Amino acid sequence: MPEHESDRRQAPPSLKGADWLERPETQAVFDALAVGEVETRVVGGAVRNALLGLPVTEMDLATTAEPEHVMALARHAKLKAIPTGIDHGTVTLIADGTSFEVTTLRRDVETFGRHAQVAFTTDWEEDARRRDFTLNALYADRDGTVFDPLGGYADLAQGRVRFIGDAEERIKEDYLRILRFFRFSAYYGTGEFDEAGLRASVRLLAGLEQLSAERVGGEMRRILVAPRALDGIAALFDYGLLTDVLGGVPRLDDFGRLVAIEETACLGDNPARRLAVLAVFIDEDAPRLAARLRLSNAEQSVLVLGGERSGDTGLPEETRAKELLYRLGEGIYPSFVLIAWARAGAPPDDAGWGAALALPQRWQAPAFPLRGTDIADLGRSGPEIGEALRRLERDWIGGGFAEDREQLLVRATALVS
Repeated sequence: MPEHESDRRQAPPSLKGADWLERPETQAVFDALAVGEVETRVVGGAVRNALLGLPVTEMDLATTAEPEHVMALARHAKLKAIPTGIDHGTVTLIADGTSFEVTTLRRDVETFGRHAQVAFTTDWEEDARRRDFTLNALYADRDGTVFDPLGGYADLAQGRVRFIGDAEERIKEDYLRILRFFRFSAYYGTGEFDEAGLRASVRLLAGLEQLSAERVGGEMRRILVAPRALDGIAALFDYGLLTDVLGGVPRLDDFGRLVAIEETACLGDNPARRLAVLAVFIDEDAPRLAARLRLSNAEQSVLVLGGERSGDTGLPEETRAKELLYRLGEGIYPSFVLIAWARAGAPPDDAGWGAALALPQRWQAPAFPLRGTDIADLGRSGPEIGEALRRLERDWIGGGFAEDREQLLVRATALVS
């Protein structure tokens, strides 16, 4: 008998009195659906996070009422109802500006990758068995009583992330579950990753090719900033998945140093910055990865910092650091320093790198005092304006940003004449 079988029926505690359950908008949805023999419970992430003492930011609900009935009950209760996925049983209810996804209990009749033909049911265990991981098959009623039909609470309490039933069957229902397995293990796991889940992920690796770039990119962002991001990324690499996802060999040592630096400095994590350190070697890697994972322009602007032409890789002295802060701006400058710090191999508590990172706290980059119209007023036009501004700005930076507008205008007059 597997070690976990003996405690899988460990009773979960009650969530009675939880603020997210007591909110008026939550109770309004429960009130709307409390008709006849209809049963409704919160399911999945909200229950899981509450049991772990983590914030609950959104709630999904499961109900025995079929979708058309849910719509009718919501209208009767004066709640807005949107048939967001009504063919698969999902209706979005809005109470006092808060959205709740309400899904009828289901069982899969036939699956087609991400899509499935479903039938509605009133059997809670049957609904639980079609979900992905045991720690996601937890339900709570409006009074906070937790229902655990598959022993998910024991896994949650022990930091085990396991597929429900046969891992390969669950993955074939939606190949994104491969990446979700690594993501959930990096967020909620506390020990070795589940062996059955790892074996199934490796065997079905080719299924990732069927997924859209948006879905893969979304999961990778979450893995990169998970509490055990280094373990998650390392496992993806060790089991042969990461190279296929990124299209190249990663720099795990640099990634580990960046994670350690961010944690030591108590910095917020940034998935694009971590991806830059992990997978950007040359300038061409940034647009390639941005397209491969459907990243935003803002994220790509961070990725390029990991390329060959990103600038200095050593510790910048004060004058150079100020120039970088001026040119990159306060939004990008910290990522530049952190990426260079990780690549340099310096320890997370290095004082020099720490001072470079803290530069925006003690010095604000000024704005260049001149504009193109100033040069035009001196009788120059076209490309000459840009050339003059670039030369004046370069000298202004080299002089420590000291000259004011009047001094620069004198220099500009001398330059153009």
